[in-house]
Amino acid sequence: MDRQLMATQEAIEEIWDIAKGFGLDPFPIHFEIVPATQMYEIGAYGIPGRFSHWTNGKAYHQLKTRYDYGLSKIYELVINTDPCYAFLMESNSLLQNKLVIAHVIAHCDFFKNNAYFGSTNRQMVETASVSADRIRQYEFMHGKLEVEKFLDAVLSIQWHVHGNDFIKRKIEDDKKDKKAPETPYDDLFNLGVKEGPEEQKKVTKKIPPEPESDLLLFFAENAPNLEDWQRDIIDVVRAEALYFVPQMRTKIVNEGWASFWHARILRELSLTDEEAVEFAKLHSGVLSPSKMDLNPYFVGMKMLEDIENRWNEPTEEERKKFGRSGNQGRAKIFDVRSVEDDASFIRNFLTKKLVEELDLYIYKREGDELLVMEKDWEKIRKVMIEMVARRVPSIEIVDADFRGASWLYLEHRFEDDGVELDMTYAMRTMEMIYLIWGRNVNLKAVVNGVPTLTWYDGKKFEQKRL
Repeated sequence: MDRQLMATQEAIEEIWDIAKGFGLDPFPIHFEIVPATQMYEIGAYGIPGRFSHWTNGKAYHQLKTRYDYGLSKIYELVINTDPCYAFLMESNSLLQNKLVIAHVIAHCDFFKNNAYFGSTNRQMVETASVSADRIRQYEFMHGKLEVEKFLDAVLSIQWHVHGNDFIKRKIEDDKKDKKAPETPYDDLFNLGVKEGPEEQKKVTKKIPPEPESDLLLFFAENAPNLEDWQRDIIDVVRAEALYFVPQMRTKIVNEGWASFWHARILRELSLTDEEAVEFAKLHSGVLSPSKMDLNPYFVGMKMLEDIENRWNEPTEEERKKFGRSGNQGRAKIFDVRSVEDDASFIRNFLTKKLVEELDLYIYKREGDELLVMEKDWEKIRKVMIEMVARRVPSIEIVDADFRGASWLYLEHRFEDDGVELDMTYAMRTMEMIYLIWGRNVNLKAVVNGVPTLTWYDGKKFEQKRL
């Protein structure tokens, strides 16, 4: 066996033992060492073996070009399955791989134990591969351009799914349980009972009964003219979107968790002087703050360190007000890892002191200059929460039989997002939705501060102020 490969295998075993000693509980991990071309292909698709689409080719070209010109490099890539699959770049040094291995193990611990991943399909690699085979069959049967055209439409709204799908299903299951008969004879007691006027009114149902934000689920179940293969494609895209949504919702806390632990694990290794210097450079590069964007590795790790310190050594006020006894920091961050997403993480644990320490601010660009507009910590926290919670505009299907003509009526919940839609982008998306629904698409949204109805009939757009 190659000496570098043997050293990497020994490092995996040693780092795994150290991580378990710290209390991490990851899924089993299958590591592979791959060339840059394969690493960037997996990075572009997100899941190995996923269905082919031009957007993935575009992503691959962008990633690979940046790597070829030395502008960026993917050091690690991990797939959230059971077991997890992790990929190491074959050009990595041994020290780089040690850091990546520690980072990956912490990610896998997060995937396994964070509540927002509770409904994740842990066999998504196999599922995606089977789905890709079916889509290739549809391309053979209906034509590649026809399938790609429909995929374009579905992918334009792929993130409009229930972010809390597992919570929603739990609520629905609880409702079903409440309706369950209390005794085997309940149905006999209801014989001969006539429905009153209120019950009779319920026969005529609005579609959907309540505003629906899971556009893909609604279209798969209710779009009037779709063929079976088209409904299947919607189901495939939705299943893969639901797989990725928890990762989108936990980017800061997840990367912070992985960075927190890779630093502590590597400190337990017997590094040579050269490796120690290389680690310091690599670690500082990963955590380097940016003037214009939040670095999730940096912000997430600093927040976890702050939590650990505050729960280990609470102030007298914190002891009296919150009952903190001290020396509970490690237990607290494990609790945070289990229950928080980015929005709640920031809301609950970003303090005034930490905002000042991290030098966070709100800015705007004027020409070539960046002007600091706000330093108030509460306003900064509010903007950060909105930023991580508002990755997808809040769009709901309000009526699927608008004006009794099976027209689709959508509404942008401006009060939730706080910002107006980009109407050029929104109108292009409405064209895509028309391809799925097959009838007029109407959208109520705030345009230039005024509630406005925009509709598309398959040929032209019209608008009126409400």
